[in-house]
Amino acid sequence: MENAESNLSFEGLKTLNVTIENQIAHIQLCRPEQLNSMIPEFWLELPVVVNKIDEHSAARVIVISSIGKHFSAGMDLSVFTNMAKDFKGEPARRAEKMRRSVLELQGSFNALEEVRIPVLAAVQGGVIGGAVDMICAADCRYATKDAFFTIKETEIGMTADVGTLQRLPHLIPQGLIRELAFTGRNWSANEALAQGFINQVYDDQETMLKEVMDIAKRIAMHSPMAVAGCKEMINYTRDHSVADSLNYMATWQAGMFQMPDIQEAMTAQQQKRMPSYPELLDKKSMMSGK
Repeated sequence: MENAESNLSFEGLKTLNVTIENQIAHIQLCRPEQLNSMIPEFWLELPVVVNKIDEHSAARVIVISSIGKHFSAGMDLSVFTNMAKDFKGEPARRAEKMRRSVLELQGSFNALEEVRIPVLAAVQGGVIGGAVDMICAADCRYATKDAFFTIKETEIGMTADVGTLQRLPHLIPQGLIRELAFTGRNWSANEALAQGFINQVYDDQETMLKEVMDIAKRIAMHSPMAVAGCKEMINYTRDHSVADSLNYMATWQAGMFQMPDIQEAMTAQQQKRMPSYPELLDKKSMMSGK
């Protein structure tokens, strides 16, 4: 579809609907009849869309949701079938190709962490297998009361390999992540809320999307530089010591702490109006020098 606000085209997508309005990009998984399972096209389309929004500074927040009863049934059988075809030939070369395939799948969800803008996931019904990997890479997670989460890979004889086991231990207690991974049991929305995995539980999807969009609007009100800095620092400190993170923070501020956005925020407060901030430079402009 063509969005007048961003002048970006998202035509030809098979697995996603994309709209951009009021500086908020809404990405919807759009294959409800197939339970929004993640077919090969999905793994290609998601990072392209997310990176395109970021590269063109087309939005200040991304909201990810889905159409239908369930958020996503996870990895589609066709992906496993394609992988199975590669289990032939000389073992070392076969293994090296398999490693590259897994890294490519991981890269699809890494994109959610690597973009400069916050990503909010709003889920309902089943959030299964690869869908758990996906929302673990989001900045914030919200769910309907009927939502449930499953590390399904264990039940089908494999180890989850696209991010759940690497990110979830930073989000919930160690004992719980191990139990969920070892058993593959369903994890309810209320339990996930109590353990801090999701931010809030809502009665239904309509209410959830309204509330999540309100949160997105509040984020979009703020300086894109300030919000990008928050995401950068929070992600960095997760993987580094406090001392290293403080050092990086000081280095970041040495370059990024500038007065225009601060002055605009203070002036807007004095004048009792909404602040108006420039967008982050899009990467195309940065490369061309414009």
